[in-house]
Amino acid sequence: MIVPMKKATILFETKDAEATIAYIRKLGVLQVEHQNLPEGREISELQEKLAIVNSSFNILNQAIISERNLQKQNKISGDWMTVANHIVEQGKRQEQLDSTSRTIIGQINEWERWGDIDQNQVQYLSQNGIYLKLYQVPVKEIGSFPDDVVVKTIFTTADIAHCVAISRRQYECGFKEILPPMQSLSVLKERLADNSRAIETTKKEIIESSSFYEDLSEKKLKLEKEIEFQQVVLGMGREGAISYVTGYIPFDMTENLNSEARNRKWGILITDPSAVDTVPTLLRNPRWVGMISPVLKLLGLTPGYHELDVSMLFLIFFSIFFGILIGDAGYGLVYILITVLITLWLHKKMKLTIEMKTIVSLFFLLGSCAIIWGLLTGTFFGQGWLQPLVPQLNDPPVIATFCFFLGAVHLSIAHTWRAFLKFPSLTALADIGYICILWTAFFLARTLILGEAFPPSGIWLVAIGIILVILFTNPQRNVLRGIGEGMGTMALSFMNNITDVISYIRLFAVSLAALAVAETTNYLASGFGSGVVALVAGVVILLSGHSLNMILGLMSVLVHGVRLNVLEFSGHANVTWSGVAFDPLKE
Repeated sequence: MIVPMKKATILFETKDAEATIAYIRKLGVLQVEHQNLPEGREISELQEKLAIVNSSFNILNQAIISERNLQKQNKISGDWMTVANHIVEQGKRQEQLDSTSRTIIGQINEWERWGDIDQNQVQYLSQNGIYLKLYQVPVKEIGSFPDDVVVKTIFTTADIAHCVAISRRQYECGFKEILPPMQSLSVLKERLADNSRAIETTKKEIIESSSFYEDLSEKKLKLEKEIEFQQVVLGMGREGAISYVTGYIPFDMTENLNSEARNRKWGILITDPSAVDTVPTLLRNPRWVGMISPVLKLLGLTPGYHELDVSMLFLIFFSIFFGILIGDAGYGLVYILITVLITLWLHKKMKLTIEMKTIVSLFFLLGSCAIIWGLLTGTFFGQGWLQPLVPQLNDPPVIATFCFFLGAVHLSIAHTWRAFLKFPSLTALADIGYICILWTAFFLARTLILGEAFPPSGIWLVAIGIILVILFTNPQRNVLRGIGEGMGTMALSFMNNITDVISYIRLFAVSLAALAVAETTNYLASGFGSGVVALVAGVVILLSGHSLNMILGLMSVLVHGVRLNVLEFSGHANVTWSGVAFDPLKE
């Protein structure tokens, strides 16, 4: 559920501002709304420091993880900013060295076929009466040079000869002359070797600096908290000797805040948020519903304060979609096994936090859904030896019908919920009309795609749905005007409702593709005959093919399973995901 919020304003003497805000931060219940633009020298200096620390982390994160993890974590003994600046400088040096190496490699590749030559050598020869020039000459015109000029072809590309011409006198030639490089090939290779050694030294220093990774993380967190604190101090409202902080607080925490205000002699005003306030959203659900929170956080989705909390339905249908899209009991077992191993590793490293436990629980649920669907269809690593519990689910028309049915149910729940919230308003009847249209779309999809006969009752269903939408989308005293608006809405939404139901066929299509990949992998792995070599080749194909298919399966869930919830269902439930997550000022 979305927790109701209250708007609180706390008044205090300006001279006690920092101490008061520090205590409010300690309470950790108020999300502050700035009354003034929070800017100043203190914040700028802190943000500059934070930028340097973030840059140092970007450099440390580029180091090879295995090498970085070998470094024993140490506390910074001196000035931590000096350490961060040193890491940034090393990162810049490595970037410059990499750029220089790329330039040198380009020059070496360009001149390697010409040989070891540079402009100083050419100038030395000319001072001693020997004139050497490099040319690009069409192969057919090599003989066009004067007789006293010695021409040697170094290499040829297509019909162009790259050659060197040597003579005892200056001469003019109409062919394209190539100026020798400033540095010879041997010098360039020596510079490249020096650069490579410098790069390795710099990388080693960066990896050694990663021993301060955890300490820098703590410093970064303190900086972020200090910036947040200073922004509240500089963004608070002021009226003479009185300052005030305004923000939002969950309704069930107002009593505690009132008690603290009385004890500390603050002035306090708690009201309901107005319609124009940007109220943050705090979701508070049962533990099992909270399993979907990692997905919402990953996608950055937060419902608006005045919208519906669809977490429970999101979790239920996301789990169903996962089972259908993966559709293999063997894959589900692998997902669960990987989850078990990760859980044991996290437990060993003492990193099994509450958030990680939620993620682990979610993967256990999703893996179980894949196993259940695999058992229903009798699919185990793309093989059909497992007896299906529901053989009909392997029949394409049946599974396609099931997908359309699932879509109609999913979207009908959205409109049923909206109708329930609108009741007893007449506009609730418009959502009943949309439900009728959705089930008309179900019958129409079966007719258009599967060739099933359209039932006669479908005509009455669509007629009732259209009438309800037209009459009750926006009922007014001026009936004709209300009907006009209803017809406009109907014209825009009718086809959308049909295509939304049909779009659930993606579940069948993607699962069928995944099954085809699994079956192809098994077929290829079994086609090498007998023997040790054939066995090894078959195992490699099985591991690589099924691993790739499992990875693609997870990607398809993120694309299709999420889409059906976030776009199709949320569009019908009028959830725009435009909310701001509740983030109180806290230590």
